[in-house]
Amino acid sequence: MILSNTKERHRFAKFALVGTLGAVIDFGVMNLLSHFTNVSLVYAGTTSFICAVISNFVWNRYWTYPESRSRPLLNQMGMFFLVNTAGVAIRIPILHYVEPPMLRFFERLLQITHASAEFYAKNLTLAAAVGIIMLWNFFVNRYWTYNDIDHHQEIRT
Repeated sequence: MILSNTKERHRFAKFALVGTLGAVIDFGVMNLLSHFTNVSLVYAGTTSFICAVISNFVWNRYWTYPESRSRPLLNQMGMFFLVNTAGVAIRIPILHYVEPPMLRFFERLLQITHASAEFYAKNLTLAAAVGIIMLWNFFVNRYWTYNDIDHHQEIRT
C-alpha cells in the first residue's frame, strides 16, 4: 500500500520526519544522561526512548495522522505506548548485547581511546536499535493504532 498510494507515501515521509525528531531527542537525552550522570546505556536509552515516544505520539496524532482522531486521546495514546513498550522489549536486548562487542571493536581494531570508543559504540548501538524499532513502530502503529482511516476511501481519492 505504501508504494502504490500517494497519500500513504506522504504519511510515511511525515512519520519518518517525526521519527527523525524523536531520534534527535533520543540521542540527545541518551548522551546527556550517559555522559553527565554516568548511568548505563540501558537506563539512559530507556529514558531517552520514553521522551522520544511522547514527542512522536503528539506529532503523529496531530500532523502525520490528523484524520485518525476518531479515537479518544487516551485510548489512542494507550495503543501507541503499548506498541512502543513492545519496541522497548526489542530495544533493551539490542542495547545490552550489542554495545560491548561494539566497544571492543572500536577500542581494539580502531585503536582509539576508551572515551571515544565508548561514544561511538553507544551511538552506533542506539542507531541500530532506532532503525529496527522505527520499522516496527511504523507498521504496527499504522495498521493498529491508526487503523481508523478508511483505506478504500484513500485509494479512490
